[in-house]
Amino acid sequence: MAGKIDVTGGREPDDQPRTHEIRASGNVVALIGDYGRQVIRLAIKVPKTVWALVVILLTAVLIVGGGWLYFDWFAPAFAPNYRTQFLIDSSAATEPGGLAAVTASLRTTVENSGDKDALSLRSFGGECGTPGNTTRLVDFGVGNQNKINAAAARMRPGTRPTLVRGIVQAVEDFSQPLAQKARQVNRIIVVTQHGTDACDSDLAYVEKEIQERVHAAGLSLDFRIVGYQVPKAQRQTLDQISTAAKAPAPRYVQNAAELNNALNWFANVEPVLRGAGQMIGILNPTVKQVNDAAAATVDGRLDVAENTLDRAKKALGASDAQFRDLRDRAKGARFQDVYARARRLREQQRQVVAAATALLKAAQEKRPLDPLLGALKQAAGTYNAEVNAMNRVLRELRAELTRKP
Repeated sequence: MAGKIDVTGGREPDDQPRTHEIRASGNVVALIGDYGRQVIRLAIKVPKTVWALVVILLTAVLIVGGGWLYFDWFAPAFAPNYRTQFLIDSSAATEPGGLAAVTASLRTTVENSGDKDALSLRSFGGECGTPGNTTRLVDFGVGNQNKINAAAARMRPGTRPTLVRGIVQAVEDFSQPLAQKARQVNRIIVVTQHGTDACDSDLAYVEKEIQERVHAAGLSLDFRIVGYQVPKAQRQTLDQISTAAKAPAPRYVQNAAELNNALNWFANVEPVLRGAGQMIGILNPTVKQVNDAAAATVDGRLDVAENTLDRAKKALGASDAQFRDLRDRAKGARFQDVYARARRLREQQRQVVAAATALLKAAQEKRPLDPLLGALKQAAGTYNAEVNAMNRVLRELRAELTRKP
């Protein structure tokens, strides 16, 4: 009998097919001769520098991929609705007890702020050219009201007003590396007891400095300025600083009650007005699309009606961000009322879309349209009544800014 040669040892019956193979470290396989099997092991040595480059490359890929996930998915998904920094004048004022009134008003204001707002606190006041003439007391964070209250309680009157330096540094706080952008609004609310800056009296320079810093931040910033017991002789300068920051005219107040009213307006009432107004601005065009679809249905242009109604359905969730923000601000009877009305508006819009859908289906099935037209008109009438009621409530809220405490 013919034998089988196995260079690695061992024999197999000679009635098996005659093949031989070569293995190179499990990576290369070759066949040789009859009944012979040879294993060749190859070891490829890679220099350490090459392995180091591979590790660095893989690490870079992971970092870039993780950064992309963070900035394009995680960060926007968890971004706050508003980022608000309170910039407080802690310099010595002519009226005693002024800083205490400001910090007391600030504490009340932040307690009523939106649950998803990221708040921060910075003060200004000190000597010209020194690093401590403006200080960020509390970093941006959601749910840090207690930190701001504690920091405000520790504030003590400083020396000279360094308003411009405070504004410049406040703007830079919004452009820090890896800083989260707000979903809706970034804003700085200034509360000052002075209209002039002790260090920068050149208004042209002041305006240029503020505008350049805001532009360099690369995002939209809302400024709101409250002047508390600011001498009339200094108000013109503060007006010009406000103009340079592209802010509305400062709100000048003289006592604690007026201060509470103004600060609460800018911090809490204004976002509710903005959100509710944006909701109405989104919902009304959608209802117009429904009306157009209904008119096309009655005219027999069913393909046009279907396309128009599809666009209206897709827009149903377009006001989700504003609706969630109103929900997070539903503190106190007035804001709870606005939120409840917003919820009814969205629900009524769904009723209008549902009625128009039923009308279109009846037309496609060649059923009578009159009963369904009546249901659609009733749903639209209820929606219009809800819009009018919401607008009335918003007008009443707007009147709060000029209402005497």
